[in-house]
Amino acid sequence: MKSSPHALAAALAVVCCVAQAQSAPPAAARRRTPPGAARSAAGVSAAVRQVLIRAPWLFNHRTRYAHSMPEISGTQITVTRKTTVVHLGALPPIVDNQPRQLFDQMPGLVLAEQQNPVNLNLSYRGLGNPQESEYILVMQDGIPMEMDWIGFPTLYYLPSFQSIAQVQMIRGGSGLLYGPEPEPVINFVTRQPGQKTEASTDQVFGSDGLYSTYSSISGPAGRWDYLADFSHRQSHGQRANGDYTVNQGDLELGYHFSRGHRLSLAVHAYSLESGMAGLMSGAQFRTNARQTTTPDDRDWAHRYTAVLTYHDQIDPSSLFVQKVWTGYQDLVTRADAYANSGTPVGTAATLASQKFHYTGLDGRLLHHWGKGSAFTVGYTVYTSTSPYTELKSPDALIAPYGSNGSLFYNDQRRTRYAAIFAENLYRYGRFHVVTSARLEHEQLVTRETAAPHPSLVNATYRHTVPLFGIGIGNDFGRGNETYLNVSQGYRPVRYLDISSPFSNFSSTNDPATTHYLTYEAGVHGWPVVGFYYDASVFQIAATNEIESEQLTPTESINVNSGDLRSRGFEFASSYDLLRLWPSEPRSRHLTVFANLSILNAEFTSSRIPGQTGKVPAYAPHYVLKGGVTLEGVHGLKLSVMVDAVGAQ
Repeated sequence: MKSSPHALAAALAVVCCVAQAQSAPPAAARRRTPPGAARSAAGVSAAVRQVLIRAPWLFNHRTRYAHSMPEISGTQITVTRKTTVVHLGALPPIVDNQPRQLFDQMPGLVLAEQQNPVNLNLSYRGLGNPQESEYILVMQDGIPMEMDWIGFPTLYYLPSFQSIAQVQMIRGGSGLLYGPEPEPVINFVTRQPGQKTEASTDQVFGSDGLYSTYSSISGPAGRWDYLADFSHRQSHGQRANGDYTVNQGDLELGYHFSRGHRLSLAVHAYSLESGMAGLMSGAQFRTNARQTTTPDDRDWAHRYTAVLTYHDQIDPSSLFVQKVWTGYQDLVTRADAYANSGTPVGTAATLASQKFHYTGLDGRLLHHWGKGSAFTVGYTVYTSTSPYTELKSPDALIAPYGSNGSLFYNDQRRTRYAAIFAENLYRYGRFHVVTSARLEHEQLVTRETAAPHPSLVNATYRHTVPLFGIGIGNDFGRGNETYLNVSQGYRPVRYLDISSPFSNFSSTNDPATTHYLTYEAGVHGWPVVGFYYDASVFQIAATNEIESEQLTPTESINVNSGDLRSRGFEFASSYDLLRLWPSEPRSRHLTVFANLSILNAEFTSSRIPGQTGKVPAYAPHYVLKGGVTLEGVHGLKLSVMVDAVGAQ
């Protein structure tokens, strides 16, 4: 049979178009065909299928994107960065204060648990105290969840896991994408409105008076789409004054101007009230593990955030995303003084109140060019005001809001922050190179008007930090990739580094930011359907660690006292055993996973005598996690997980 020249030309045109689309997939196409969706169709020629296989980063992409982020995720370039993704839809619902079920699938991440859901405590690779996750940037849809992103980067808000679609974890180079804090970035990606109207409700009862409810509704309405949910949790806790109540509501409204042009408004509201049963010594715990040492201590927190997002698919190769957010959060803590007797009795109270009013803008433009290459540029601006007051009262049960007492401490604090950044991905065949640059500027203002120490701080602190990074990768075989990433990061100076009710700072106090240089080299792959692996070695050099140094018996200064080095090995693997039987439906999964982190960390220099050579706190030599998850068999979701953490 003869081939028509016109038919041959048409076939070549189709092949070239497909090859170009696979080399540089536009954002709109990625939304229409999400990772894991079938790309084959009736009548697709063998030649086209051959082109798809030649793009090694697309081979077995269903397995790949079940465990790691796409090379280009929206306007973010993540290729050559080590990433982990956990899809919550594949796990049994996490309804109580049990984040370990989620974080066990993230290698090396250490969770310090507590009985009440007041805050989240995470640490990674020995880089800092896990308390309130101060050394990790935690975000929701790319918006910082910290109370004050720069001045007070602590976490007293955690969205309901049932409202989350996936959680992303980005290591070295994360600061070049999102800004301050060393690594990693943990990004909670919220569920989006469904393509059809759907509603659901969950009601859960458990021990210690646990009751949890989560209800949601979402769907389209012409050019509009919407999602609304509400969750409530309460428990009387394991000890007296261990009770808590958490309420959360989310609303998203979206309007589609045309294909690729969408404006959305998301509102997140959260409230928490929790008792604080108190710390115990080892001897107290052995005597009575359920005793309460602080029967009147209590925490209250509220957070309200509104985010306006505009997505503009300018053309098939260019995507612009602009976000504007504003909100309010407070944290009120009542800490009592107790009579020294067998049963603690409150005799007076200190009521500490911190309020945060914040506003931010983040704009990013990504343009695909060449064959698989891309360039992104953007900016971030953030401002916050944060008054901090402490009152003393003889009333051990002083109310959290609107109460009177003796003013003990008052500080009018303010943050200003701005950054510009750019990244370029260049692909040449199977090799790719990413270059990154970011310029950061922070300004902290503190105005102490009352304090228990004589030296009141009234000053402005400014720091400008340039950051650079480079990543190199190579696709080899079928579904394997090497990666090498060298990136800079930093930890900003915080409010408590320059003013505090607990320290009488010298007038010469002016600490510099802490800097981090991360090297990471590894290989990850998805060579078989259902099987994924990732192994890497890393080293992190931290310089200018901030610590407090006593100048006189009544005066201290926060100084950049020394350097820290953290190095190790990290491995993760997962296999869906049901993929051994091709006849099994894709909706059924029996997944076995394991991950291991080996860490060697030490202080390499310090102004503190005897500190050099010591292992920093919260740097376990190993973290081992593993488990089995069953999904989709007779409608069940079952999961069993175990983990072991070395001494820290």
